[in-house]
Amino acid sequence: MTLPRIAITAGEPAGIGPELVARLAQLQWNAELVLIADPDLITDAARNLGLTLELDATPCTGTRQPTRPGHLHVIPIALRTPNVPGQLNPGNARYVIETLEQAAHGAAAGYFDAVVTAPVHKAVVNDGGIPFTGHTEYFAELTGTDVVMLLVADDLRVALATTHLPLAQVPAAIQATSLERTLRILQHDLIQKFAIAQPRIIVLGLNPHAGEGGHLGREEIDIIIPVVAKLRAEGMNLRGPLPADTGFLPRELAQCDAVLAMYHDQGLPVLKYAGFGHAINVTLGLPWIRTSVDHGTALDLAGKGVADAGSLIAATELAIGLVNSGKSGALA
Repeated sequence: MTLPRIAITAGEPAGIGPELVARLAQLQWNAELVLIADPDLITDAARNLGLTLELDATPCTGTRQPTRPGHLHVIPIALRTPNVPGQLNPGNARYVIETLEQAAHGAAAGYFDAVVTAPVHKAVVNDGGIPFTGHTEYFAELTGTDVVMLLVADDLRVALATTHLPLAQVPAAIQATSLERTLRILQHDLIQKFAIAQPRIIVLGLNPHAGEGGHLGREEIDIIIPVVAKLRAEGMNLRGPLPADTGFLPRELAQCDAVLAMYHDQGLPVLKYAGFGHAINVTLGLPWIRTSVDHGTALDLAGKGVADAGSLIAATELAIGLVNSGKSGALA
């Protein structure tokens, strides 16, 4: 098989992303990794960590070569303004967006097989005058696709019916059409990208006790149950809606391949407790593979040399595995 070529974006320059990339580059990879970032930003981070890192700006052409320790190909994009670790600067918001654009366009053109992203800081991008609610929504808009956020920690996979919304807006966002679309995307990508032939999916309720027969809310009765019944009749293996405090019990998880949570903080606290530091964010529904870390920019750790690159390493490993899965029909 052709060696995967993976784009790596370094995220918010004032955060821990540059350090994570510098640590990532110290490993041997059975893939050709291509960094999209300001080269000086990354080499400075490596120097501060006492690491050796050589960046090669020569375009990747011909036979793909495994990335060796201490070396990365780079597509240079210059910072707009000098960077200080730990200090957000809206002047670099356009730089952050340009790295994502470059990665997405390269993936759309087939130059990259997957995109792996270090964390960005949503607020500072908005402060820079660019409306931005997150990687997931940004890539969805850029590609014109419907997407689903999936978090992975070992065998636990948690997808979200809604993503970065204020809690007060969640009930209105749970609609039959969007819920059905989310479940179809989740089913499709579990088969196509994760090589799970017959996915088993738990669907959580929105309300405590999954609405308790309508006494604690009617979203389950009016929306979730009809959608689950419709898709189950088509052959999808769905269970629920289950109460969130039941759906994550070990006996339930042992019988499923993924859990669909109704909102961000219903599903992610459980997943992060189970796998923080090596959990992975996957965007389903895109025409290409995208994985990311399960954490934020950690401004309080930036520049101190203590940030753990485990999640970025895991995200890169999964991206490579998913690329190989699509080529061979089984996860590598």
